[in-house]
Amino acid sequence: MLDRYNRNITYLRVSVTDRCNLRCVYCMPEGGVDLLKKEEILSIEEIARVVEVGAELGIEKIRLTGGEPLVRKGIVELVEMINQIQGIKEITMTTNGILLPKYAEALKKAGLKRVNISLDSMAPEQYKRVTRGGNLENAIAGIRAAKAAGLTPVKINVVKLSNSNQDLQALKEFAEAEGAQVRFISQMDLRTGEFSQVEGGDGGNCFICNRLRLTANGMIKPCLFSNREFSVKEHGIENAFLKALNAKPKKGAVNQKGSFYNIGG
Repeated sequence: MLDRYNRNITYLRVSVTDRCNLRCVYCMPEGGVDLLKKEEILSIEEIARVVEVGAELGIEKIRLTGGEPLVRKGIVELVEMINQIQGIKEITMTTNGILLPKYAEALKKAGLKRVNISLDSMAPEQYKRVTRGGNLENAIAGIRAAKAAGLTPVKINVVKLSNSNQDLQALKEFAEAEGAQVRFISQMDLRTGEFSQVEGGDGGNCFICNRLRLTANGMIKPCLFSNREFSVKEHGIENAFLKALNAKPKKGAVNQKGSFYNIGG
């Protein structure tokens, strides 16, 4: 699928839930969030059908996100269903890693290729503050479980926290010791449109952006930094894809409607 700026759109980021087992300061507000009602969230069969139509239109890569995708019931079955769709060449996942010791082997067997794992500090107390209660050792265990299962190369996503004594060098050294790749992501602000290119990745480079996004309640978004979205339930799946494709902006602007926790970051 070519958009208005001749970018070939082959990548769909799929938020399977807006729920998470952590409460990271840059993702969720301290006062909590208004979660979707369960009946609003697409079933795994509905998600697979959206991916199938996307594949018919030219989607080749799927990244499963959240919230935290591993808290979604049926996540392994969803990976297996997507893996059977003709045209899908790669399935990846962004996760906080906490539940990977439980799911890594099953996910690999189902067809997941690799994972990006969020890790913002090697200092246990700072990690606990940033995640509002998370245990660093659980995240490290998740990274090692991913490696053991062959979900490689493991990529570690580090959000560069503003006004923090975050030790980025320690994160680099940990990633190197674990045989993982590290990516540094400047803290973003949807409301002001503040974002930059990911260090060590292509995210944030609007000129080569090849992605659309599916939210857990069935909205296809042309861009993270855009208010526009098109319901697969209202417009039909193919039409929602085409409307989002046509609405994809040359460059991200602002998003005053969504949040990271329910779009997938």
